[in-house]
Amino acid sequence: MASVKLRHAVRGIVLDEDARILLCRFTVRGAAGTVVWATPGGGIEPGETPLAALDRELREEVGLTVPADPPPPHVWHQEVVAPGHAEGYDGVVNDYFLVRTAAFEPRGTLRDDRLAGENITAVEWWHPEEIAAYTGTDLFAPRDLASRLTALVSAGPPARPVRLGL
Repeated sequence: MASVKLRHAVRGIVLDEDARILLCRFTVRGAAGTVVWATPGGGIEPGETPLAALDRELREEVGLTVPADPPPPHVWHQEVVAPGHAEGYDGVVNDYFLVRTAAFEPRGTLRDDRLAGENITAVEWWHPEEIAAYTGTDLFAPRDLASRLTALVSAGPPARPVRLGL
């Protein structure tokens, strides 16, 4: 059996003092009209720790530095094996970390053309209720983001990362 090539990535669940989550709007290449709102983050570079990758990705995409002490809790773990889910890979492994912050105007270090190259077309704050009530054609990642986020906000970080589906 052939080995499966998975993209290892980190994602930041960036929550402000009003429990709003910061999401990036990704326009998926090759999937006509598919738009996915997902937490900021991205691939772990060779030799990089997950927390160093998280800090780099959040600085680049939204302009936020991850606090080192204490480090953000690892709250969710997701493995998706599906052809076409991650370009050049058989799937993805996402580790999600909770980053609490005061509200800010997101503006990362990447120029707009570089963000567009990563398929990011917008960055916005969302209330969990807005996500739950959304009836448009855009998707959220994970698909059950509203309920997972509500549970996280009400119960706090879990003792061990919660496993997520698509």
